[in-house]
Amino acid sequence: MEHVDLLIKNANEIVTLKGPNRPRCKEEMNDLSIIKKGSIAIKENFIFDIGKDLKYKADKTIDAKGKIVIPGFVDPHTHLVFSGSREFELDMKLKGHSYIDILKRGGGIFHTVNETRKASEERLFEESKKRLDTMLRNGTTTCEGKSGYGLNLKNELKILKVQKKLNQSHFVDIVSTFLGAHAVPKEMNPDEYTNIVIDEMIPQVKNYCSFCDVFCEKGVFSTKQSKEILTEGKKHGMIPKIHADEIVDTGGASLAADIGAISADHLLNSNKKNLDKMAKKSVIGVLLPGTPFSLMINRYVNARQMIDLGVPVALATDLNPNCWVENMQFMIQLGCFKMGMTPAEALCASTFNAACSIKKQNTVGSLEKGKQADILIMDCPNFFHIPYHLGVNHVEKVIKKGLILI
Repeated sequence: MEHVDLLIKNANEIVTLKGPNRPRCKEEMNDLSIIKKGSIAIKENFIFDIGKDLKYKADKTIDAKGKIVIPGFVDPHTHLVFSGSREFELDMKLKGHSYIDILKRGGGIFHTVNETRKASEERLFEESKKRLDTMLRNGTTTCEGKSGYGLNLKNELKILKVQKKLNQSHFVDIVSTFLGAHAVPKEMNPDEYTNIVIDEMIPQVKNYCSFCDVFCEKGVFSTKQSKEILTEGKKHGMIPKIHADEIVDTGGASLAADIGAISADHLLNSNKKNLDKMAKKSVIGVLLPGTPFSLMINRYVNARQMIDLGVPVALATDLNPNCWVENMQFMIQLGCFKMGMTPAEALCASTFNAACSIKKQNTVGSLEKGKQADILIMDCPNFFHIPYHLGVNHVEKVIKKGLILI
């Protein structure tokens, strides 16, 4: 009898998400390829076998009777590394103050930029590690992390160096994105800062990141400036991503399709014509329901329309000081309750499609032979319970690269 390191058996459901090795769209997002009463055999870091009634001699066996087994969550949009919190803004929001009011009173993004600039690499590492630990306990085994709270070369590099150290030392795998174009520093205008991002930053940060992102929004970076930044990033080997149409429709979704972005994120105000363009180019729509929730905006992306148009959809937390959430289970719940997604679509969006949006689908995002053994055992009788049973952490065990961590 063949020997394996770990055998998980008797699971009510193994939600494999086996299927096409590309972003899933339309009805594909509802096909989770579930194995009832299934087993998974793990050898070294990888899935050795998966199916029913597997017979292996194992160093350790886990009986998952009454539980489900799913891929580790992939969180494809976070602002992981920052310093300082902004809990004082919550009270101001509840009293009716606008974002502009909060900015004038010392809050907003520039509060975080100031705190992050002051923080040492060691402090940023420890604070961000704590966030990663929380993410892991809630089932996130892979994430993307953006820079963007430095807004100058020195501090953007500092953030990216911290992310590199975290990726080397923490169990959660981190893919880095350069977001130097997150805001315009107070001391310069958008054109001046765009030139700095292009001429000074991108050549220096290219070895620290896989992706280049930009906040394409009215009053921040125009579509023209965004295109210039993303085009320069492509020249240096960074794949384009874009914060698009979060506050107003600037045509960010259209730019994402035209420039060959892997994803366009937010999309709260994107129009149907531009979403159609994204669908034709298979640009992934990364939706961030935690953002309107934390901003107290009673309006969410119509994910139902987006999926029906053929846009492959992913979900992410948008973890940042204004949306401080490390739990992808909550995103699944918001996706179902606020954005019209089915539980199957939301789970696909939080695992396989999320992996596609950071080019990790060859290793994570589904449970298949030869893939990295990033696995969650959830204390649920079926996957519908993830959005159905609210306010708890359903994760019982986290297995990362074959190691039982929790």
